[in-house]
Formats: sequence, C-alpha cells, structure tokens
Amino acid sequence: MSIRKSLVAGALALASVSALALAAHAQEEVTITIWSLDKPEQPAFNLAKEFDEKEPGIKVEYRLIQFDDVVSEAMRAYSTGQAPDIIAIDNPDHALFASRGAFLDVTDRVAKSEIINPENYFAGPLNSVTWDGKLFGVPKATNTIALYYNADMFKEKGLDPDKPPQTWAELIDAARKLTDPAKNVYGLAFSAKGNEEGTFQFLPWAQMGGGSYQHINTDGAVKALETWKTILDEKLASPDSLTRGQWDSTGTFNSGNAAMAISGPWELNRMSDEAKFDWRVALLPVPEVGAERSSAMGDFNWAIFANSKHPDEAFKALEYFASQDDKMFEKYGQLPARSDISLPPTGNEKKDAALKVFQEQLKYAKARGPHPEWPKISKAIQDAIQAALTGQMSPKDALDQAAETISAVTG
Repeated sequence: MSIRKSLVAGALALASVSALALAAHAQEEVTITIWSLDKPEQPAFNLAKEFDEKEPGIKVEYRLIQFDDVVSEAMRAYSTGQAPDIIAIDNPDHALFASRGAFLDVTDRVAKSEIINPENYFAGPLNSVTWDGKLFGVPKATNTIALYYNADMFKEKGLDPDKPPQTWAELIDAARKLTDPAKNVYGLAFSAKGNEEGTFQFLPWAQMGGGSYQHINTDGAVKALETWKTILDEKLASPDSLTRGQWDSTGTFNSGNAAMAISGPWELNRMSDEAKFDWRVALLPVPEVGAERSSAMGDFNWAIFANSKHPDEAFKALEYFASQDDKMFEKYGQLPARSDISLPPTGNEKKDAALKVFQEQLKYAKARGPHPEWPKISKAIQDAIQAALTGQMSPKDALDQAAETISAVTG
C-alpha cells in the first residue's frame, strides 16, 4: 500500500471512530425539560442553568410560563404526552395533578436520597407535596404572612411598640386608636380580594378559630369573618381592601397610610427601600391568648411528570435544586421550605428581626388543602368573604353557604 493510500485509509478510520464517538455521546446525553414561572433573576432559571453546566450527560431546556396558564397548559401537555419532565407548580394546585396520577410518586427515591430528607421540611410545605400518604414532589420555597406594624405610630397614639397586638380584640382596639382620617391613616391594611389572595389571608383566621376548609363555618371561623367585617364597617381598613391584592394593600402601609398590615416576607426588600419609619413584624394575632396559631403558606413545589422518559435524571435535578436551598434567601430573597436552614444575616437590623418572626410563623403555616378540587373550594370561601363584607349576607349565612358548596365539591 502506498503512503498516500495509507493516509487515506487512516483518515477514513479516524473519521469512522469520531463518528461513532459522536453518536455514542449523542446517545448518552439526555435532555430534560423544565417549566417554571421564574424569570432570569429568580431561582428556577438559574438552578436549571447550573445543573445543565454541572451534568455533562444531561442537557436542560428551560421554558418560562405564565401564572394563569400553568394548570391548563400543564394538564393539556400531560394528556397529550407533551409534558415537561419537571414543573414548578403553585402548592395548592399540586394535589390536582398528584391525585390524577399526573405526577411521579417519588416516595422511594426520596427514601434513598442522601440529599432530600422529609424531616428537614416545615410541615406545611411537606404536606402540600403529599397525597394519599405518598410524596409527589419536593417543596421549592415557601412564604407565609405576619403582622407588620409602624412603631412610630404606635408611640404617637400611646401604644407600646414592644407589645404589638396578640389577640383579635387587641388588633381591633389598636386599629381603632391608630386610625386617623384627618391624616388619611387606616389602622390596618390587608387583602380581602375575591381571588386566591383573599382565601390565602382569611383561611389562617378560620383555622385559628378552630375551622378548616372542610369545616369553614365553625363558630370560630364565623367570629373571624365577623372580625373582618367590623374592621371594614368601622373603616379601620380601606374599603378597597375588597378589591386590592396583597402587594397593593401593603403599599398603603409602606407609604405611611396604614399603621399595620398583614403581608408576607416578599415585602421585606420593598419595605427596607420605601418605608421611612420604624417598622417591625409580629406573629399573627390569635382569637384569644393561648389559642392555636396558624398562618398561610405560599410558593411553589417541584414535581416530575409521571410520563417523563427520564425520571432518574429529573430526580437528580431535584436533588441538586434541594442542595441549593441554603442559598435560596441569600441569592433570591426567597425563604427555603426547610426548618434546618439558618438564614444568614443581611446586615439590615429590621429585616433580620422580621425574618426571625417569619420563620417562627412558618412553624404554624398550613397548606391550602391539599385537595384536587382546591380552586372550587377556594372560590366558595372567596364568595363568602365578599358576600359578608359587602353586607349581602351575614358572616354566618355566608360561611354556611360556603360549607354547603364545599361539601358538594368534596363529596
């Protein structure tokens, strides 16, 4: 064989080997898809990117979806076999998918995992990924609500800023003293809007009164709605509490036009930037001293679709996401859903004090549901709130009607 022929043969052999190597690599690399609401400055986008870079054999495709489209698009995608491998789902919607077999049961995988430990999670977030005693996901992050208050206004009205309201009666009493129409100041700001935000804010009150979504018309829950009605009737809160969401309602507090506000940790950065007064945070008041505490629980969960072709790789991604929980607040300002993580000091004294309160409040936060028909259950509660606060029905009649509707929905 001539040298030229040898070179050609060698080149062909090398080309064959390279082609085989590329084909093998292509076969080895797995692509997983992730759907989430998170934008480039938020956790999911960055965690997906980090995992993609960390795992050479796994390629990650990320899709940003809109909040209003999550449930309908995800269910449609699952039913047509086009679902992503992983989705970030709002916690009250989790049971809708888990109960229908749309989410992968990860109970055994979690039991074998050296990274994900159910005992490390707050009860509320863990409950939200649980259905029929099994785990169908992993909490992504969490939040809750507590009572913000203006310590300067407390002092001006002769109230002790070191002793914020502990009970519903004390809350109303303080709101009456703090309300100052001449200065356009309301005693309290909160959201009673006819959507999920209204349920999110009211349900903890019902629960502290001994109620639940299954028993929304207990005497204590009725008292809770009566308390809300008193606040609105006496104009201790702005009338537009019925139509404004939490972010806008709390803006009333930030601007100095409300002395107290019921809101969440998502407000901390805005509060630090905008509030020109001594603001503090306290646990939600209870019906009476010694009563059981409760609080709302928000944010999203991770889940793997049951028809994922790459469940092992998808679960590996969830493990990586969980391994970064200790950076969730430092990097993105979101509270980890875990009780075993200590938040690093921010250097902002007010914010650090508030964070301690929110983490304490998280011990009492309860999931909405879990129930596959949560949207219908929540709508019944929303309708009751609106009917009672606008005077169309008494709080008791409104909650009795909601209880009937919920009973019919839940069977």
